Amino acid sequence: MQLNQNQVSELNLLLTFPDKSLMQGIKVHHDAGEEVLSAAQSLYEKGVITQADGGYLTDLGLELAEHAQKLHIALTKN
Repeated sequence: MQLNQNQVSELNLLLTFPDKSLMQGIKVHHDAGEEVLSAAQSLYEKGVITQADGGYLTDLGLELAEHAQKLHIALTKN
């Protein structure tokens, strides 16, 4: 099983959320690339983020972002 490009974009967007504070979110601007806009909309529809243009991570989003961070760290170790 492989991730499709939409899923990779969603993971990349999750990795942009600050991991130091639950009180910080992101804003995806209207002039962001279509890939990023689509990822944000998809994550919002899945209940992972609070707004279609970013916002904050939901409880599900926090869990997924934590897993994404761990995966990223494991794959980038030398």
